[in-house]
Amino acid sequence: MRTRIVAATFLVWLLAAYAQQQAPRTPIVQQPNAPLQKPAYTFHGESQLVVLNVSAKDKSGKPVEGLKAGDFTVTEDGKPQQVKIFEYQQLDETTLPAEPEAPKPAKGAQPEPPVVPPAVQMTITPARPGEIKYKDKRLLVLYFDFQGMAPDDQIRVQKNALKFLNTQMTPSDLVALMTYAGELKVLQDFTGDRDAVEALINKMVIGEASEMGNVTNDDSTEDTGAAYVADDTEFNIFNTDRQLSSLEDAVRMLATLPEKKALIYFGSGVTRNGIDNDAQLRATVNAALKSNVSFYPVDARGLVASSPVGNASVGAAGGNAAGVGSGRRSGGGNFSGSAASARASNLQGSQDTLYALANDTGGKLFVDDNDLAAGIVQAQKDISSYYILGYYTTNAALDGKFRRIKVAVNGAQQIAKLDYRSGYFASKEFKKFDSSDRERQLQEALMLGDPITDLSLALETDYFRQASDRYYVPVSVKMPGSDLELAKHGNAETTRLDFIGEIRDSKNTIQGSVRDFITVKLSGETAAQLAKKTVAYDTGFVLAPGTYSVKFLARENETGKMGTFEAKFVVPDLSVDKKYLPISSVILSNQREQTTAVAGVRMNGRLFGRNPLVENGQKLIPSVTRVFRKDQEMYVFLQVYEPAATTTEPVVASLGFYRGKVKAFEATPLEVKDGLNPNTKAVPIRFVIPLAKLEPGKYTCQVSVLEPSVGRFAFWRAPVTLLP
Repeated sequence: MRTRIVAATFLVWLLAAYAQQQAPRTPIVQQPNAPLQKPAYTFHGESQLVVLNVSAKDKSGKPVEGLKAGDFTVTEDGKPQQVKIFEYQQLDETTLPAEPEAPKPAKGAQPEPPVVPPAVQMTITPARPGEIKYKDKRLLVLYFDFQGMAPDDQIRVQKNALKFLNTQMTPSDLVALMTYAGELKVLQDFTGDRDAVEALINKMVIGEASEMGNVTNDDSTEDTGAAYVADDTEFNIFNTDRQLSSLEDAVRMLATLPEKKALIYFGSGVTRNGIDNDAQLRATVNAALKSNVSFYPVDARGLVASSPVGNASVGAAGGNAAGVGSGRRSGGGNFSGSAASARASNLQGSQDTLYALANDTGGKLFVDDNDLAAGIVQAQKDISSYYILGYYTTNAALDGKFRRIKVAVNGAQQIAKLDYRSGYFASKEFKKFDSSDRERQLQEALMLGDPITDLSLALETDYFRQASDRYYVPVSVKMPGSDLELAKHGNAETTRLDFIGEIRDSKNTIQGSVRDFITVKLSGETAAQLAKKTVAYDTGFVLAPGTYSVKFLARENETGKMGTFEAKFVVPDLSVDKKYLPISSVILSNQREQTTAVAGVRMNGRLFGRNPLVENGQKLIPSVTRVFRKDQEMYVFLQVYEPAATTTEPVVASLGFYRGKVKAFEATPLEVKDGLNPNTKAVPIRFVIPLAKLEPGKYTCQVSVLEPSVGRFAFWRAPVTLLP
């Protein structure tokens, strides 16, 4: 059964005192942190030129030489294509002689002066359309993701990169260096100068950005008690999407080079954290395929074989002791086995994304080996001599659709294996359209197999029981204001934001959809502050219990930039498990707004009034990123369900913040004796926590609820971050 949209609201979080009132909808204002602005890269190329790297090998695995352009048949979606560019890349596999060790500096010698970064950041030099810039060369990119990489891992990466350069590099190898520590930087364009590359690697700052990684909050978490080092932005705190976006930027810089390229990614795993955008992973893979780049992820942690209680380099883990019902962290996870299980699960999860990057782009994942240089050698061996084929596609449509490629060698009996990419996503072109064209473009963009990630989005889905077989599911979306462009109109600056989304069930049937827009109009100081604030949009659906996927797209109409968010979520059937107390999602927020200021109220006030986040004329705005500041209050809201009750069965709720095994703060327990909704059988629970009582840092927020009359309980945990 198709569900109906319950409500749609929009919020622009800026200073309300300065916001321009706009009928029929009004933006709303808030003060989050300034997002880190991603560097803007502009890429120019011939959109109709398709370049293929074709590896032809015989039965013994040796490259087949001597083929000509006429020996290849290329088809795109079944239609023959004429090869216009043809080149054979013959690579020398001889290893360069090892360099002698550099002499040690004499006693009393002056240390080298510190490195001064260049005024203009280096980039990858592009090639002209059809140009073979690097004849008979193997292109290797050493990409160091220092974000969250422990200092020991950074030392290991540095040592093994130098080992490859000194003992395993060949005359055909050209190396480029890139780093990521919250921002993508190109340290070196492709070069065969070993000395220059070694000097740059030796000057890398060990320990850089090691504290900025995704932090687990489970029974394996180390109890460090260390001070918190703040990251730049609430969008960058949970940084998996930013890490993948940086990789996408890197491969796009390589797109104009027709040669085959390998990006060797050094990192300590990429941990998914629950608000990640699946569309960003797919966009990164698609960009790599289109740019003829294969990922070779190398796990910088090397061989991991820690003991059940963790190795000697980390502190004791927290965890609940077996049989302890108070919820206090006691280190018992080491004895119950939960810490070891969580540790193994975290390791596996951190490598899953690396495996997807390698598998989907034709590369290989390198893990569980301390000889990290072998990961570079693997990429080196995979790029043997190959053919470059280029053709101008006969399909001129810039529709962003996938086009399947097939390559065959005419009558070549000696060919045992042909290796090439199976297809690509066509380029997308967004222009100024009239209203009907703009609407069609939005619909097509939502259905693209190649997601658009020009706008950064974070999304949260929650659930609240309305009846035994249906739940209200609010969907909250957030984006950084720095991604938006405003146009000057009179004394104000404006932009229009379009929103479109859909919910599909496990059978891929659409169960709900939304289409909305808002015109943002700001002036003076308020417009100047947009880059330091965030924009939010929320809507809601009524769904039955089950597994769903949400796909949401936002478009900013001044530049045409779009952003896609995709994720899976589950609406549980709370009537199935009788052992535990059924509760809704837990909402964490730092803002409540009058519903008279919220867009959509006048559209459908009756449905809007059924939203459990609305009470007494105020709407609770979910945080989404769960990043707060010390000068704010945290609002915590959830519902407890008592389906058989006619009057409220008393419940006791507690809320605490943990850092490792230490309980940093505990709110006064709440005893709730009334408030039962006779229709939904829901009992609301609310906390208001002044965050000034907590020190800045990363915490685990835990909510526990007990129904003493029947002895049932429930608890909920989530990571939160508190900024100064």
